[in-house]
Amino acid sequence: MVDIEGLSSQLAPKDIPRTRCSGESPSRRRLKDLVRQVRMVVFASLYWNGTSQESLHDFLSLRIEKISQILREQLYRGICFSCTNQAQGNCQDIAYRWSDQILENLHALQDMLEKDVEAAYRGDPAAISRGEIVYAYPSIEAMLHYRLAHAMYRIGVPFIPRILTELAHSSTGIDIHPAATIGEYFFIDHGTGVVIGSTANIGNHCRIYQGVTLGAASFKTAEDGSIIRNNVKRHPTLEDRVVVYAEATILGDIVIGEGAVIGGNVWVTKPVESGGKVLQQNYATQLPPQK
Repeated sequence: MVDIEGLSSQLAPKDIPRTRCSGESPSRRRLKDLVRQVRMVVFASLYWNGTSQESLHDFLSLRIEKISQILREQLYRGICFSCTNQAQGNCQDIAYRWSDQILENLHALQDMLEKDVEAAYRGDPAAISRGEIVYAYPSIEAMLHYRLAHAMYRIGVPFIPRILTELAHSSTGIDIHPAATIGEYFFIDHGTGVVIGSTANIGNHCRIYQGVTLGAASFKTAEDGSIIRNNVKRHPTLEDRVVVYAEATILGDIVIGEGAVIGGNVWVTKPVESGGKVLQQNYATQLPPQK
């Protein structure tokens, strides 16, 4: 028979110390519901089935109230997750203040996401409608999570932004760090395997394809070999109207100039001038015709 007490002792946490000042951790299920409610608010015309302005007002009010409830609850849990201060009231005050700031930012979030949808519609000839893009495209799913997470990150919310972008990573294969900066009218075509690092900076009207990595060329380390954790710029900057094709890898704190085109399957570690093109050399030799 299994020694329950002995097994419990072996499984007691050793490397991940408990520091939170409340007993509950952030809930992935509740955060998924948060994103669902935000989606229905920012794209209300696709989810509201009423016919009057009054019913639209009721539809939005109900969902904004749900968003507020989830935000206050989950932000509080996120703050307390790493907080050693036992004065929980202060953590709750901060959570409520941040919740109000995020709610006040919903209109700006809506504006950015509508521009992302428009970029997808203009950039993909296979798109039937903007509604199809909202419902079906992984790019919009990932950008909804990212733009909400980035708004939280900018005001100092801990933990929750990373959970939100990792939820999108799990469902779309698109990995965007919430600290990355992404401008207007951004479109990720297809999307699977895209990685955008924390200090990446992407301008307006940019488009990237599946498998693209905007990563770091190297990490600074301490004398003991451990990674130095800081916000030093180590990922690429894409200026406006840059296009990066499938499976390209762009590494380091370099600038890809305005209007540049990065071809598929290339490895870029040096700056690219505005309007420049980086294409894979074609080494294939033409075979003689078959007899």
